[in-house]
Amino acid sequence: MEWTGARYADGPTVEVTTWVDAPTEAVWPAVVDLAAMAGTSRELQSVEWLDGAGPAVGSRFVGHNRHEALGEWSATSQVVECAAPRVFAWAVGEPADPAATWRFTLRPEDGGTRLTEWVRLGPGRSGLSQAIEQMPDKEEKIVFVRLREFEANMTATLAGIKERVEGRG
Repeated sequence: MEWTGARYADGPTVEVTTWVDAPTEAVWPAVVDLAAMAGTSRELQSVEWLDGAGPAVGSRFVGHNRHEALGEWSATSQVVECAAPRVFAWAVGEPADPAATWRFTLRPEDGGTRLTEWVRLGPGRSGLSQAIEQMPDKEEKIVFVRLREFEANMTATLAGIKERVEGRG
């Protein structure tokens, strides 16, 4: 795991990587199966593509989320990169000013695939923005805690993808 930035305005990021014993072409379908990811993350509950779309640049989907402290919410995202079988990314909210940007990258390595999930917070407003405004003196701690939560969920998501692709899930 790698993370950078301590303040929301800095666009803090976190990245998690795993190796999957399969070629990128076999991993790709699991990466773009967002509905299946809901079964691996403690936060993401379900995903639905809008307008009958699927994974393609410009396509939109709604993610339904639940968090013990934050409650339940839904967010619309738009695919901003989709280059099979290498990169799949989306912006939460407006792509020009997203609340967060998520990206999966797949790279052939040692007969398998190096699979990386990355997220950057901001620059657009999110639920985290409200918490920071209420407790500005605790901004760095709020951001740190949220990045650690993302790290845990991303680690679980990558493990779920790995298990499905390798035939153990």
